Amino acid sequence: MSEFRYIVRIADTDLRGSESLECELTKIKGISINLSKAILKAADLTDLQVGSMKDAEAQKIEEVLANPEAFGIPPWLFNRQKDLETGENRHLIGSDLTLQTESDIDLMKESRSWKGIRHGLGLKVRGQRTKTTARSGRVVSVRRSSLRRTRQ
Repeated sequence: MSEFRYIVRIADTDLRGSESLECELTKIKGISINLSKAILKAADLTDLQVGSMKDAEAQKIEEVLANPEAFGIPPWLFNRQKDLETGENRHLIGSDLTLQTESDIDLMKESRSWKGIRHGLGLKVRGQRTKTTARSGRVVSVRRSSLRRTRQ
């Protein structure tokens, strides 16, 4: 039997060895619980603890993450369906996902779309209420200190 590892690194993320592999894969940015289950099914791994994994099994998970479509994972689980630039289905994880999201927001700002304008102003983007919420960090009402000065 191989030795138990307390920390396993998969996709530039440290995973705790004492937890189940299904739950720990969700710690990687861009992987949901449903995608985690699909990855484990594609890699033929079930009911494993992260620390008891062999190097070959970790390598197999990395391969599935690199090209999930080749392993039969359905495209509706991907986070970049019909990508704007390429038109293909892709799945991004980790820092790639962060950079692509920032790039998408910059594209919206440059094209001056409604969402881009709201992002640029630092306001809510998806139609949420702003009259009574989202007041932190912005001056909305009269401050108390200035109110006292005018009364004296």
